[in-house]
Amino acid sequence: MTWKVLIADDDPNVREIIRLYFRQQLIELIEAPDGVAALTILAEVKPDIVILDVMMPGLDGYETCREITKRYDDVPVIMLTAKNDEFDRVLGLELGADDYMTKPFSPRELVARIKAIFRRMQKGQRVIEVDAPVQYEFDDLVIHVARREVLAGSVKIDMRPKEFELLAFFAKSPGDVFTREQLLEQVWGYDFLGDMRTVDVHIKKLRERLSPCHHVCIHTVWGVGYKFEVAACS
Repeated sequence: MTWKVLIADDDPNVREIIRLYFRQQLIELIEAPDGVAALTILAEVKPDIVILDVMMPGLDGYETCREITKRYDDVPVIMLTAKNDEFDRVLGLELGADDYMTKPFSPRELVARIKAIFRRMQKGQRVIEVDAPVQYEFDDLVIHVARREVLAGSVKIDMRPKEFELLAFFAKSPGDVFTREQLLEQVWGYDFLGDMRTVDVHIKKLRERLSPCHHVCIHTVWGVGYKFEVAACS
């Protein structure tokens, strides 16, 4: 299988280095010099994954990521940034990025991150299809597992793949407390190369998605982790 990867980076040298290495790995690379061009390409050709440089002229990586995750909720995004500040990393994750890398980086590591994302997506699909029941129902929340669909009453809640997999995992064991390490292991997998803050960011996004549901909560258990509960939530 040949993967199709779109990279948006205004530095032609970075794109050339990645292009040469991807060619050896039989990965098809589609190049865009900025965020606007990336969105135009996405409307015509849907890649398997998108790599975004943060510091681009015009439409920067953050705004491009926001638009991609809004329009294409099943396309994974990796952010490339010269910044090593925690705020910048968390911001990218909050906008829907699946992973990030700090420049300068190794093309070999970039390929490893891409492969890890695909493995996690495949793992999530297998777990949901094989192990889970047809659906979970918690008062006004219904999780259709096979259709990967979440309803608050009769209203559909849009979720990105990892948000859905995290919710489906919680739904298997309502009331149980899970540490961040356990959630990373069970939902992201052993090969996850990012930092543990990604769990907190996804929990925050999941809480926002579930806000229309008044009888389910994801509680923080201080000093331990998180638990999914069915109760009247304030």
